Amino acid sequence: MTNSDELEAQPSSSRHPGIDHVITSASLKSLAHPLRVRIYDELSAYGPLTASGLADRLSESSGSTSYHLRQLERTGLVREDTTRGKGRERWWERTPGSIAIPDARSLPPGSADRLAVKLVEDEWFRSRDQNFHEFVSEGDQVFGDEWLDVATSDTINLRLTPEQLHGLITDIDVVLGHYIDAHKKTPTPGSRPVQIQINAFPLVRGEPTEDAPTG
Repeated sequence: MTNSDELEAQPSSSRHPGIDHVITSASLKSLAHPLRVRIYDELSAYGPLTASGLADRLSESSGSTSYHLRQLERTGLVREDTTRGKGRERWWERTPGSIAIPDARSLPPGSADRLAVKLVEDEWFRSRDQNFHEFVSEGDQVFGDEWLDVATSDTINLRLTPEQLHGLITDIDVVLGHYIDAHKKTPTPGSRPVQIQINAFPLVRGEPTEDAPTG
């Protein structure tokens, strides 16, 4: 039986107002496996699936996806969707609520938790990059103009203080929260899975070494 109390007991993230829970060490270690991150992402993006359905989508065996689903269930990251299925067929869904993994800076260097954070982050970044590249390379073969005309990838260069960047992200969270509340539980007819990727960060290479235009 799925125990979602573990997630519900976690504090909200102060750095990211849109996050409901910072997952526990046990949940983090449960998630820290490449296939489990992929399963979690698949359930997040597409909704409930069976172990067989996940196996087909991820090119894995149903025995493997079934095993990893049970491991994720033990720490409350996924749960059985009892409104679906017939007989022994089991459908799985991601436990509701947005999550964040712990800040690696708060964890001892070389610790199991810090290594788990690194693995999960690497898999999330890999998945996001793959999803975007698939759209760029195959989107015009899959989608009609109604989707291609509204999909976008923008690069915006600003000069901001840390406080201004925090304000920008907070404002974005408010807008996203409105759409999550309106459409997450009751999708509009004709809708399909959409992924929003927002990257906002200071450039590592810093300022130019000589006077030059910026922008």
